[in-house]
Amino acid sequence: MATTEAVKARTLLGECSAEFAGTFILILFGVGVVAQVVAGGIGDHDSIAWAWGIGVTMGVYVSARISGAHINPAVTIALAAFRGFAWRKVLPYIGAQFLGAFAAALVVRWNYNEVLTKFDPDLGIKSQGVFSTLPGNGNVELGVGMWGGLLDQVIGTAILMLVILAIVDLRNTAPAANLGPFLIGLLVVGIGMAWGTLAGYAINPARDFGPRLASAITGYGGQAFKDQFGDPYFWVPIVGPIVGALIGAFLYDLLVGRHLPVGDADEEPGRVPEPETTA
Repeated sequence: MATTEAVKARTLLGECSAEFAGTFILILFGVGVVAQVVAGGIGDHDSIAWAWGIGVTMGVYVSARISGAHINPAVTIALAAFRGFAWRKVLPYIGAQFLGAFAAALVVRWNYNEVLTKFDPDLGIKSQGVFSTLPGNGNVELGVGMWGGLLDQVIGTAILMLVILAIVDLRNTAPAANLGPFLIGLLVVGIGMAWGTLAGYAINPARDFGPRLASAITGYGGQAFKDQFGDPYFWVPIVGPIVGALIGAFLYDLLVGRHLPVGDADEEPGRVPEPETTA
């Protein structure tokens, strides 16, 4: 005899809770690996790229069913602008994402405290890159400044958003729902390996500002909001990704989306595709 699975209605609180959890997991992996490589001396750039990608994958798996797994304010804003995601949910989602990133960064800061203070007793620019991005990853010899970092963030996030839309678009050659998070994680690995020099590929305002704030209140002070030149830099990984995500979504629709057949009207905007179930 067939049984009918009870369907539990999603609530905005539940969706925000999932966004918090997904972003929390993302940052545990991402900021954790940077602390290990920079302060602990274990691993290299590839370790960082792969761990960030794994963090994205796991964060999406954690939250996709409930919230659609945006785990990135730039993605949330782009989905509202181009995919009909409810604007009333945008600020709550973003707040949950920032809180998740902030809380996870506090855990990393607590766990790696001894290693960080041994590596950088002054808790300054030497280890600041563990928590927040910097132009040229803090290397002044590269000659990358604020505006170079901003351009890099726009381009990197445009790539991210364009390909995410391709992966989750059921009208396109979308993968099975359970493979979507894996491929989005690989996308982040690729961006990290190809676009990580100029600004550390934050491509996510919550990923940068949440840990930046956590470091500021746990010993780094005002330096946490500046770059290695002493200029205010915190706004770059916020504005750049938002602009880039909007551009990426626009380009996907212009170049690909508008040429595809009309999709499933029952699919809720801004959600990762879910597998069909039978009673």
